[in-house]
Amino acid sequence: MSPGQNLEYQLLDGKGKALGTWRYRVVNVGVDSVASKKGKTTSVASVQVKSGLYDTGNNVLAQQDLTFFCRNDTTFTDGLGIINYDALKSFKNRRLSYQATPIAWPNHPTAASALPNGGVLVQVSSPSVAIAKVETTQRARKVSGERVSVTVPAGTFSCYPVESQREVSTAARADLVLKNTGRQIDYYDPAVGIVKTEQYDSRGKLVQSRLLSKR
Repeated sequence: MSPGQNLEYQLLDGKGKALGTWRYRVVNVGVDSVASKKGKTTSVASVQVKSGLYDTGNNVLAQQDLTFFCRNDTTFTDGLGIINYDALKSFKNRRLSYQATPIAWPNHPTAASALPNGGVLVQVSSPSVAIAKVETTQRARKVSGERVSVTVPAGTFSCYPVESQREVSTAARADLVLKNTGRQIDYYDPAVGIVKTEQYDSRGKLVQSRLLSKR
């Protein structure tokens, strides 16, 4: 990524009908030296990104400031990037605080290797009381195969399929948790990033896909 770079993804439903567009703009790239507990210095490259979700009429539905970073042999995308806005619709005008866990993408993936969980927890509250916790998580992540050729509107790329269990939960209290679980496949090219994403429901039906359309 480089400052001023733009990325765009088409968002489609399970039947291929357009739902909207995600747009990303790189605003800053920096490199810092970070010292570990053992005194070893590691260079960390960080990327500040502004993103926006637009409907088919080009109206803004959501906006995010994201931070990606690269350390050693792994790139990390911002856990905020997978937030489920539909799960937050019923909490309009409430206070929202975010706790994101970065999502790891190895620069040199190997088939059948496991990857850490990642996602975002949103604490919903009013000025006087906590209301609910809304969490979007990708669990049981793994590189499920060797590289495959993936064609999207932006071109054809050589990608690793990364499968995970995607879980969206809303907890009003400890004994009242609503969960929606499905499967997700991300097609990942280490030189480009995420090229294509497919989301399936618990019955294995494709419900949504996201395709890299401009780069």
